[in-house]
Amino acid sequence: MTRNATAVWNGTGKEGTGHLTTQSTTLNKTQYSFNSRFAEGVGTNPEELAAAAHAGCFTMKLSFVLNAAGFTADELSTKCEITLDNGAITSSHLIVTAKVPGISKEQFDASVKDAEANCPISKLFNTKITADATLA
Repeated sequence: MTRNATAVWNGTGKEGTGHLTTQSTTLNKTQYSFNSRFAEGVGTNPEELAAAAHAGCFTMKLSFVLNAAGFTADELSTKCEITLDNGAITSSHLIVTAKVPGISKEQFDASVKDAEANCPISKLFNTKITADATLA
């Protein structure tokens, strides 16, 4: 399986503008710029997209790990915080809240650790990955 996205940029790094389009067209000429990346401008940015990718990948992997252990989540919710420092992504922090009937805290924490280490986006990132997990 191969997926793709395309970035187009016009102008200088600071004053220019760009747009992103994904294969699925969920993003279709979605604006990004210096301001949307480093200030509060309109549009998206690579770090926000990396956070979305990690949150989505981790959450789906956690669902598979839970299923393999005999559990089905009523709901999994993950927020991912990507930190950009001195031109490098230095960490990805996952904040997970879950409703999983019948699971113990120990089983849940082990499942979170498994998903954290083994989702494909975690494996892609060369950075510190941490998670805070709450079982509701």
